[in-house]
Amino acid sequence: MTLSLHNTLTRKKQTFTPLDAEHIRMYVCGPTVYDLAHIGNARPVVVFDVLYRLLKVLYPKVTYVRNITDVDDKINARAAETGEDIRTITQVTAAQFHADAKALNTLDPDFEPRATDHIGEMKIMIADLIAKGHAYVKEGHVLFDTNSWDEYGLLSGHNRDEIIAGARVEVAPYKKDAADFVLWKPSSGGEPGWDSDWGFGRPGWHLECSAMSNKYLGPEFDIHGGGQDLIFPHHENEIAQSRCSHQTDIMAKYWVHNGYLMAEGEKMSKSLGNFYTVHELLEEFPGEAIRLALLKTHYRQPMDFTKAGIAEAKKELDRWYRMIDGASASETPTDVIAALEDDINTPQAIAALHGLGDGSPDALLAGANFLGLLEQDPEQWFRGAGDGDLDEAAIDALIAERDQARADKDFAASDRIRDALLEKGVVLEDSSGQTTWRRK
Repeated sequence: MTLSLHNTLTRKKQTFTPLDAEHIRMYVCGPTVYDLAHIGNARPVVVFDVLYRLLKVLYPKVTYVRNITDVDDKINARAAETGEDIRTITQVTAAQFHADAKALNTLDPDFEPRATDHIGEMKIMIADLIAKGHAYVKEGHVLFDTNSWDEYGLLSGHNRDEIIAGARVEVAPYKKDAADFVLWKPSSGGEPGWDSDWGFGRPGWHLECSAMSNKYLGPEFDIHGGGQDLIFPHHENEIAQSRCSHQTDIMAKYWVHNGYLMAEGEKMSKSLGNFYTVHELLEEFPGEAIRLALLKTHYRQPMDFTKAGIAEAKKELDRWYRMIDGASASETPTDVIAALEDDINTPQAIAALHGLGDGSPDALLAGANFLGLLEQDPEQWFRGAGDGDLDEAAIDALIAERDQARADKDFAASDRIRDALLEKGVVLEDSSGQTTWRRK
């Protein structure tokens, strides 16, 4: 079977035909590092990790770029709100994002450029757009002139009236047209900024990704990914400024977007108590369970993310880990590969894993590993992935106490300790004079 992907640009599923079959290039919009990543932010991280894993098997070379936005108005607002230094906010938040991504078993991208390291490339692109008549300077701002390019709105499908009426554009007196968007803006006070031909300022968010994708992947590349919420205005604006600057027919050939995420049946909101950060969820559940819960819904579909769903995913993983004890990964099952080649159909791939049954632990392990699952040793999983509130030291201390009770032939005390541990989700197993434990 051949890889197919739903292309937002054409609004249909298409056979994937790379620009260069020897080198696949993919760019995915990464985090704006002003706060902890919530579960909605985690969905594209996991989805495009699966696509990256698939591409690495299908093609000889893949370059995956995921940026970090570390200069943005949201970061400035957080600094003003908390009084913290901007660099401290971005460094701490980026480090936590990396820890969360690792806990979700995601592979590192090949490049992870930070916006603040590429201001020079951004200024060059802005100057180029001005020189080619696609941008203008007004009141310390540089703006992209949307009227200068007839194909603006092609990705989102919006016409100009819809764009302006949609309230997703800033109305400002320095704009020629309400749909025009900022490439460079002035900085003042404690805001980060850099000297430029247009005054001391900073880049617009949309421009950052255009400059970084061009540096690491070139003006044309295969896949651009992100959440559905980025289609307009972010990705629409990326296409406009990139194509006008480089004078190309495309920016990315395939635009792939994951669907929206709700939590507990509602839009995520702190006031509703369903705003889940990955960091908080990892205190309650293992990362693999969160990953599996995310993959059980097709990436393009809206998803209702619930804690009950993670708990169910945890039970599925418990069952699989028991099945693979002593297994050695074999060749990845063809059904798993075929499901993923069909527009990253992870629910079908998971169904294929369930269909392997008890008689194919090696194939189950291989297929799950391909999805970034079952990557722990079974003993490690059962010792560390439970929901009980006892840590390993406390469990070991109680087992030692029970061993002493058994040696003293106080079997009533021994049974009480065993039953107390069982209530905490810890199962004891006595064999050959030794006691081992696992979480149920």
